[in-house]
Amino acid sequence: MHLITTTAELSDAVAALSKSEFVTVDTEFIRETTFWPELALIQMAAPGVEALVDPLAPGIDLAPFFELMANEAVLKVFHAARQDIEIVFHRGNLIPHPVFDTQVAAMVCGYGDSIAYDALVSRITGGHIDKTSRFTDWKARPLSDRQLEYAMADVTHLRDVYLSLKQKLQETGRAHWLNEEMATLTARETYDLKPQDAWTRLKLRARKPVEFQILKNLAEWRENEARARNVPRSRVLKDDAIYEIAQQAPRDAAALGKLRTIPNGWEKSRAATPIMEAVQAALAMAKEDLPKLPRPPQAPEGGTAAVELLKVLLKLTAEKYGVAAKIIATSDDLEAIAAQGADADTPVLHGWRNEMFGAEALKLVRGQTVLKFEGKRIVAAPA
Repeated sequence: MHLITTTAELSDAVAALSKSEFVTVDTEFIRETTFWPELALIQMAAPGVEALVDPLAPGIDLAPFFELMANEAVLKVFHAARQDIEIVFHRGNLIPHPVFDTQVAAMVCGYGDSIAYDALVSRITGGHIDKTSRFTDWKARPLSDRQLEYAMADVTHLRDVYLSLKQKLQETGRAHWLNEEMATLTARETYDLKPQDAWTRLKLRARKPVEFQILKNLAEWRENEARARNVPRSRVLKDDAIYEIAQQAPRDAAALGKLRTIPNGWEKSRAATPIMEAVQAALAMAKEDLPKLPRPPQAPEGGTAAVELLKVLLKLTAEKYGVAAKIIATSDDLEAIAAQGADADTPVLHGWRNEMFGAEALKLVRGQTVLKFEGKRIVAAPA
């Protein structure tokens, strides 16, 4: 199986792929020891065209690939696209567009929550994907024929999966549902997380505004450090250490060294200085300048039971329309509706989700809809 290793070959392949209305795309990468995923292989296919690209080949320029990703005339088809798009964004400083994610489309078409690619291929095409090469070392060279065959199968089967899902979306009139999902998936802010917002990745365990500020300072420093060194965030500072430092607010290196989550002697390392600076900066802030602790809406009395009723309504709705419940609403959405009703700031109360579920959920919260047994079935009915 041929592996493209030169820019000229890549340009020829992209020219051929660009003649199609769509191209299926997948990548193999390694990210266990780095902050940024290391691209190790690119797979692409269109009707009658297939290409495997070695991004590690000496001298190869991936510019033609990025031009294809930016080509508005060619739809880019991925399965579970987020990590692939993240790689394109990091390496090419662009977001592929337009995009079709078959995992999201499968949820819209009733194939369950976040269905795995091999299961989706089996259900739609009857084909089988040998997964034994999935977790091999994709950076090692040369790649074996078995690895290349596995990699190519990812995008060749994807052609048939895409065409089947596209047809089903058109037949059910749900194509515009997918468009709303793709708008979020291809938004630059989805991938361009600002270091000052890195705290949003953490669980908010702060009890006081000053703890929250320390946590924010530490998360921002860790994000910048991890990016600069190209190492995983946990290699710089573990989440548990951030939580403990924020809660204990050590005033000096000696106090830092006594914390349970800090390895022995670590308080004498280079990292101790910026950590202490992050703590001291927060402690020096005036009380009125400290950030307010984000507080989730307080659920009214009986709110837990209300969420459980909404879950039942969601399940009924998902079954009625043949759509994965996960793509209609999340637990956070249901809790927001239970607590705030029509004032909830949630996607469920907009667009197709509102038509399908949100409006009915509000009726349930207001007592205008009830859930009752009809025989052995639960149904939603006007109160």
